[in-house]
Amino acid sequence: MKTNLIKPSALFFGAIFSTTQVNALEMVDNYLRTGFGTSDWTGSQSCYQLSGSGAKYRLGNECEQYIELGFKQDFGTFNDGSTVGFYTMPAALNPFNQKVTFKTDDGGYAKFLQAYAYWNDISALNGGNIWVGNRYYKRKFSYLSDFFYWNQSAIGFGLDSIPIGGLKYSYVFSRRDNIFQKDYVTRHDFNIAGFDTNKGGELEVGLNYLAKPSNDDNAHSGWSVSLQHVQSGIFDQNISNTFAVQYGVGPGTALGYTGDMSLDNTAKSWRMVDHFLWTHSPKFQTAFQFVYQNDSGRGQADQKWISLGFRPVYAVTETFKLSFEAGLDYVDTDPEDKYLGKFTLAPTWSPGGPGFWTRPEVKLYYTYATWNEAARDAAEPGSGLSSTGPAEGDTHSTTVGLQVEYSW
Repeated sequence: MKTNLIKPSALFFGAIFSTTQVNALEMVDNYLRTGFGTSDWTGSQSCYQLSGSGAKYRLGNECEQYIELGFKQDFGTFNDGSTVGFYTMPAALNPFNQKVTFKTDDGGYAKFLQAYAYWNDISALNGGNIWVGNRYYKRKFSYLSDFFYWNQSAIGFGLDSIPIGGLKYSYVFSRRDNIFQKDYVTRHDFNIAGFDTNKGGELEVGLNYLAKPSNDDNAHSGWSVSLQHVQSGIFDQNISNTFAVQYGVGPGTALGYTGDMSLDNTAKSWRMVDHFLWTHSPKFQTAFQFVYQNDSGRGQADQKWISLGFRPVYAVTETFKLSFEAGLDYVDTDPEDKYLGKFTLAPTWSPGGPGFWTRPEVKLYYTYATWNEAARDAAEPGSGLSSTGPAEGDTHSTTVGLQVEYSW
């Protein structure tokens, strides 16, 4: 059946000028993480992340208080069923071991991380959407390390999920990835979702293009491409697996983000990500993550990053769980290879039930980390792996603490 993308103009303008009631303000997508801990009984907690790695394993290894609150306001619904509204998300972060100031100088912030207007379910776009502003958009991530490997968030505008011929097309124009990016760079993101590759499998592809800034003679353009396949129904529907491959050139070596605009086309990166949650039974689930990334020609030594981790969670009762997480990061680079192993045991009170994703959770945790001297020497001064951190030059450390995590 043929699908028309643009409907007659009379319907388009009729939808614009015929609205119904304004809905009440809604709170959605809220999240809170807080707690305290100590590393090597120093009275302060440090976290463990390997220099050159793109992320760190989370359980018993988060060193900040954080809260975000989402507010959604629909202003009106048109005759064609489309809706106009506004979404905003204030958020605040403050590191452990700092006064609660939420100031950038202290490593924290209190800002609006999202603020955008939307027009959803537009009949003239076959039910597609339009948005403009600062938005988290099509963020693909692995939960164990909170690694956002494909992130199309932007400050700009977008055409979202326009259905044509059984697929959904999206486009974003932006000048900054987020409020923390200082330089303005024109970025284009093209995305096509909905390829039915096999039973229970769906493919999504995206192209990212970064234009050369006209005011910088030393800058270059760049691009990246990403493919992601999600497969459900593995082992009698107990596993949903996500597999992604990405490749970038020049500034596109940031693989979806805005990269270093001084890099030319000799700089290349490619990455492979696989992650899944395996439900063994209603009381026993295991999350798994694997990452391989190869970077070359990026103005520093070529390197390979390999990350492997898993987290089994077993519900002893309806409200008490035992969580264990093991994560290994390895960076192959000159002059010496670096590695970090992190292991955490966390007895957890879960009043909402035994599920892996059930929140709130109150976790007591014990973390043991071990690394080599090359990792210590490359670490940022004062950090968990550095010679000036709590380990005081040793290549191992322990942390104990308590964390409350809640999403609603």
